[in-house]
Amino acid sequence: MTESLRVLLEHLIDYAGLFPPAALSMQDAVRNYARYRDGEYAWALGRFVVPKERAREVPTEFPLSVLGIDEVKADDLDSAREGAFVELTDTALLPELAKRNLRAKIRTGGITADAFPSPERVAAFIRACKDAGVAFKATAGLHHPLRCVKPLTYEPNAAMGTMHGFVNVFIAAAFAMGGARSARQAGETPAPLDILREEDAGAFGFTNEAASWRGHEVSTEELAKTRKEFALSFGSCSFEEPIADLKELGWL
Repeated sequence: MTESLRVLLEHLIDYAGLFPPAALSMQDAVRNYARYRDGEYAWALGRFVVPKERAREVPTEFPLSVLGIDEVKADDLDSAREGAFVELTDTALLPELAKRNLRAKIRTGGITADAFPSPERVAAFIRACKDAGVAFKATAGLHHPLRCVKPLTYEPNAAMGTMHGFVNVFIAAAFAMGGARSARQAGETPAPLDILREEDAGAFGFTNEAASWRGHEVSTEELAKTRKEFALSFGSCSFEEPIADLKELGWL
């Protein structure tokens, strides 16, 4: 485990096992989260995502992200409390979020192909958040480290679709923060869009000192700042699938 990879993944995955495509019962989702908290990769686990009407069913020791309170829709902007994530489709609202000390949320997928935004849209969202000084989280569809074609649900013979990778998204955010340096040509910073489109695991590298994409590096210190202040987490109905993929890549 290199330090830059640890920094990238630390408390990154908010567990949303109650939601599709997993759609587990509360009993099963709670059991899973408790097991993950005690497991080898507990350091990569974030909050337990729960609808507000069911929050009382969750053990009090679980750190929660409550839909309807901690995470709200743009229509509920006026009632959002300070620090809440507001799910956006229109980045024109970002300056208003900044004024109210709110954070942004982008939906990066779903259970149908049309639920996945284009790389261009995700890149524009990241750039707009950076320009507005608004931190963000992502939700849905980020089950795999790298951009790839996978089944959209866990059903037999499920439709296939192109999914965004969570490593792509969060490394792109780190470079968008402006803390990049190039091992090839000084002064050049890669565009988030190019990183979001990347499907080759060999294009990424992780050392104790830096994370890299195709020779461009962002220091571990800069990456930690990005994770703390800008690109905060993503919600996934599976915790085991992202971890299994990272292990398959040899990164864990």
